[in-house]
Formats: sequence, C-alpha cells, structure tokens
Amino acid sequence: MLSLLLCMFFLAGCSRQDGLREEPYSKESFSLGTYIRIRVYDEGKEGALKPAFRRINQLEKKLTTDSEEHTSEIEHINELAGIHPVKVSSEVYQLIKKAADYSEESVGGFNYTIGAITQLWRIGREDARKPEQSEIDAAVKKVDYRKVIFSDEARTIFFKEAGMQIDLGAIAKGYITDEVVKTLKQEGVTSAILDLGGNIYVLGKNPNQEDGLWSVGVQDPNLARGVTIGTLRTTDQTIVTSGIYERKLEVDDQVYHHIFDSTTGYPYDNDLASVSIITNQSIDGDALSTLVYSKGIKAGLNYVEKETDENTDAIFVSKDNQVYVTKGLEGNFQLAKDVDYTMGDRQKLE
Repeated sequence: MLSLLLCMFFLAGCSRQDGLREEPYSKESFSLGTYIRIRVYDEGKEGALKPAFRRINQLEKKLTTDSEEHTSEIEHINELAGIHPVKVSSEVYQLIKKAADYSEESVGGFNYTIGAITQLWRIGREDARKPEQSEIDAAVKKVDYRKVIFSDEARTIFFKEAGMQIDLGAIAKGYITDEVVKTLKQEGVTSAILDLGGNIYVLGKNPNQEDGLWSVGVQDPNLARGVTIGTLRTTDQTIVTSGIYERKLEVDDQVYHHIFDSTTGYPYDNDLASVSIITNQSIDGDALSTLVYSKGIKAGLNYVEKETDENTDAIFVSKDNQVYVTKGLEGNFQLAKDVDYTMGDRQKLE
C-alpha cells in the first residue's frame, strides 16, 4: 500500500522520566521511496539508530520492484512467472503468505498480485502515464491471487501465468516498520517514534507527557504534507494512512491516485479521501488501510468494527470534508481548530 503521511506532535513541559531524554537522538534518510525518520528517547541509546537503518536497507533490497540491478527476491519471482518456482528467504516467504491471506480475506480488495497494473501506470514515479484501455484490459487478466502456488516445504512461490507480478507496496512498509521496532527493542530501546513515510509507530512512554502518551496528527488529504486535521493520543501502536493526496497523476483534467481496483485496472472511485488505521502491528495497519479504503466509508466502518480485533480502529476522511471514526476512537480523536472539516453523522451515511 503507499506511502502515506501522518505528522507527530510533541507536547513538552512535564518532568523527565528516569532513563529518558526530553530531546531524542534522531536520524533521517531517504529509503523505500520516501523520507524516513527515527527518534530514540532512551539515554545512551543513540547507537541503536545504526542497526535500525541497516535493517531497513536489508529489507528494501529484498522487497523492491524497482532496483537497478533487478536482484530483489520479489523481482526474481516476477521475472520467472509462468516458468518455474522461486525459492525465497524465510522472511520474504512469510510476508507473501501474509499478503495472500489478506487477499483471500478481502476477496481481492487487497490484492498483492496487482503488480501488472501498478507497473503499467507507475503512479508516483517519473515515468507515470495513463495507459491505453487495451493495455489496462490485458493487465487486469494478469491479476489473480488464486493463481499462486506456495510450497511450505520447499519455501517456493510460483505464478501459474507469465506476466503476473507481485507488488507488496500495500504491506511491505508495515512489515519493515514492525521489523525495525523489533530491532530497536533488541538494542534496549523503550521509547521511540518511527516515521517511515507515513507509517507511524509510537513506542513506549512519551518522556514529555505525564501520562506517557504521544499525540499523533492525522494528515489533511487536501493540503501539503505536514498539515493535519486533528490528533489522537496513544502508545505502543501504529498509525497507517491510505489516501489520494500523496501519489497521483493528472491527465486531461482527470486526477488518478495510486490505490487500484484490481477488477477494473483503474484507481478506486468512492467517497473516501483517506483512511487511517490505528492498530498494534504496522503490517496489519498497512494491509487494512488499503483493504478498508476499497470499501468506502460505510462498509469500511462496519468492517473495522465487526471484522477486526478490539485493538483496531480507523479514521475516515470523506471527499466532502466529513470525518468519521470507529467507536473505539470516540472521545479520543480531536479535530484541530480552524480546519475545514466537521465530524460526520454516521446515521446519515447512505
């Protein structure tokens, strides 16, 4: 799912907690096609940043679909589609199995075999274009999560048809976020903020707040990166957003975003500008943000409240500037002052 922004707010002024810093150690880089920033608040743990970024680079090399050398494990699977199975590392195998589970569960609303479509449009890249209808029709025929053969014993993955392609853009960044959290914990970090281009994870206690919670701002889908519509307070959770604001293509006064319907080959066209998922694991937040976006507001609200666990919530922003939250966030999410948004009435949803 893509790459999508949430902005952190920090409320300072309270007493320090033992072993934590008011001002964090911080490191930034450009990876995964976006800007990444990690902040660590544990005193003496600046050294944990290096292995954290090393882990990001290791996984990016395995999961990318656009390396110059065409050496990633995902690219290898795609290149040998319809030819023979490909053995992959244990972590890549388990990630793709997880993506397959989400594809089955959503009946293709989330679809990890959508690569033939995303590589055709290439929205978010310099060579993005609107394909001819004949190209789109051909690409749609190459998208089918039911035509992938897994061998747990051999740890191989095989596409039945040539031209099929994996695209883990809707889940890989969440997986990488979780892996970096594991790395930081192994290094003894107890308090940190990770921002992997919109996949946010807040770890442990906020040393600048008496209650230890972090305030997280949700991106305004209609304005520049960093402008928020409101905040929620939480800790030891991830916040992941899918929306139409960040990666898009404009052709003949028509704007196309990057969240594709695998049945049509075009971006989803519904009432949503963005949806943010709040949950415990970023891999789940990543996949769910795409899955839920595909459903629109009413069905998406019902899905999150009835089909996910009690630790999962969502914030929906409509194209007409209405904001809806799941019941678990009522009283927590607060709209910012002086924004052109209002809280929507769920009873009036069609």
